[in-house]
Amino acid sequence: MEYNSQREHLIIPEYGRNIQKMVNYAKTIEDREKRTEAAKFIVNVMASINQQNRDAGDYKQTLWDHLFIISQFELDVDSPYPMPAKETLTRKPDKVEYSDNKIRFRHYGKNIEAIIKKAIEYEDGPEKDALIHAIANHLKKSYLNWNRESVDDVAIEKHLEILSDGKLSLSEDQTLTSTSDILARNKTKKKKFVPRSKDNNSKRRRDNYGKKSY
Repeated sequence: MEYNSQREHLIIPEYGRNIQKMVNYAKTIEDREKRTEAAKFIVNVMASINQQNRDAGDYKQTLWDHLFIISQFELDVDSPYPMPAKETLTRKPDKVEYSDNKIRFRHYGKNIEAIIKKAIEYEDGPEKDALIHAIANHLKKSYLNWNRESVDDVAIEKHLEILSDGKLSLSEDQTLTSTSDILARNKTKKKKFVPRSKDNNSKRRRDNYGKKSY
């Protein structure tokens, strides 16, 4: 009995061992024209195996690339596409550059910082005061999502000052929404969405069957 561990290593396993054997045989064909015809036949068989990517624009080229890879870049044929460089298999992918913008308070998110920058540009007046108050309340609600134990309004005001680089602050007559009210609103919002279950639908149908139609 022959075990897979004793067989030749599959270079692209999704095409199976028979495709690899066909490619190895094509490499032994001395006549270039016949070798090219064999390669075209193998590509068509590979296409029937790998149909999920048929809609891709470079589908045919990908099949030929796979053919050359399976042949270990040793199949010399007249291909409609150039043979890929062997180094492409070992080349490391380009490093993904991440944003270097640091978020000072991650539980508030990045968007609130953009809103605060916009609020700084407002002219002093009732509209700006209302916006500052709304921002401070939003900070408090976001903080409660992160820590439901307790929240200090003084800490929220301090965070607003830090995020705005000392340019925004609540006026003395402005107070934040109480913690209990915010938590109560959050509970109400959750109760409003009640997913229908099969049991509820069945009960509703049973109740409707019992009603008389006039």
